[in-house]
Amino acid sequence: MAEPATLTPPQRRTAFAEGVDKARAAATTEPGRLRIIGAVLALLMVAFGAVTAWQTSDRAGAADDVLHKSQPLSAAAAKIYRSLADANTAASSGFLAGGQETATSRRAYEEDIDEAAAELVKAANSSDPGSASAKAITRLNTLLPEYKGLVERARTYNRQGFPVGGAYLRYANQKMQDEMLPEAQKLYTKQNQRLEDDYADATPYPWAAIALGVLALAGLAWAQHRNYRRTNRVLNHGMVAATATATVVLLWLVVGHTVARAGLDDSYDHGVRSLTVLHDARIASLKARGNENLTLVARGAETEKITVDGKQQTVDKYDNEFTTEMTALGKGLAQAAKLADDQAGEKPVAAAQGNMLVWEKRHLAARDQDDNGNYEQALALVIGDKGATAECFDSVDKNLDTALRHEQQEFQQAAGDGLDAMTGLTAGAAVLAVLGAAGAVLGIGRRLSEYR
Repeated sequence: MAEPATLTPPQRRTAFAEGVDKARAAATTEPGRLRIIGAVLALLMVAFGAVTAWQTSDRAGAADDVLHKSQPLSAAAAKIYRSLADANTAASSGFLAGGQETATSRRAYEEDIDEAAAELVKAANSSDPGSASAKAITRLNTLLPEYKGLVERARTYNRQGFPVGGAYLRYANQKMQDEMLPEAQKLYTKQNQRLEDDYADATPYPWAAIALGVLALAGLAWAQHRNYRRTNRVLNHGMVAATATATVVLLWLVVGHTVARAGLDDSYDHGVRSLTVLHDARIASLKARGNENLTLVARGAETEKITVDGKQQTVDKYDNEFTTEMTALGKGLAQAAKLADDQAGEKPVAAAQGNMLVWEKRHLAARDQDDNGNYEQALALVIGDKGATAECFDSVDKNLDTALRHEQQEFQQAAGDGLDAMTGLTAGAAVLAVLGAAGAVLGIGRRLSEYR
């Protein structure tokens, strides 16, 4: 007797496989194909809106950081450097005056120290814990009281007529030049890098969103052409509405970002670059003035060897550094003059260049007097009331401050225009894309109703 046949239970199919079969079966009918087309169009519109909102939100956020965070922090870091260098200059000027130090000179030193301390607090609140900026700020907060103590000792001994006061002032200057200003430079460099990074995030074109917008418009055009060929109807109101919204979003995206990019590029080319050059020039002038004062304080106690035409020469350290900083000042002012794009920016820079030339002439006259043993005459040519290099330095500093304030306004105007060009784009793109998706679905639904 034959054995009964063994029945093999039917293999259970996955939900995905069943879904693919249903979709394939649906695609064989016109209503099914219309449903698939409607779903794809709606998906394209939603994806276009979502990616546009995401990319424009990121770029608007970076542009806002440029205007309200990174550039102000970069300016604050420059102000810390300037305040420290200015305090060092004021300290040496007051020391030269000795017992005749004016209340104005003393107040200038104290205001610079207070300003540096206040800006350090602001920078600390804005820096990330453990970052290079935070470490530089901590180091400066440690060094600042030490520097102040050395300056006060120098003043005390100087008022009593003890020569050791000059040694304390030179030590304070060494601490400023070798330790404090390099830390301030690190902070300035770090904040400038942060500003560069924000510009890099704010300016690239949102290519993914643009590509999706073009793809959505192409899909809508194809669907309407297909509808025309099958029904001989020129317009489908739902898909026309979807096409209009997609076109509006794409144009808004491209034009808005182009205008924003132009504004940000302008703020960098005619704002940030000029500000950086002017900050460096102002710092060079402060350091030059400090070295000029210290030349008279040290009176030849500090020398160094340099090579000129292949031969070594021994020169006064501070006078040599004065020459180096004045060279840097001249180059900075020349570059600032090239970057200035209007008369309001050109005028103070040109005035500073003229002041610098007079400063150099008066400095040579003071050095001649000092080298010939006429210390009091040299001192009068450096810190005197009239015809002194102090007048030239003050004029250079005043004109650079005017130029800096002008370029800061130029930056804020251009960067603000760039940010304004993106206003409403994120929310508007999302809303219009949803409306476009709804229009596409309604347009397809109108065709489907004809099969019921």
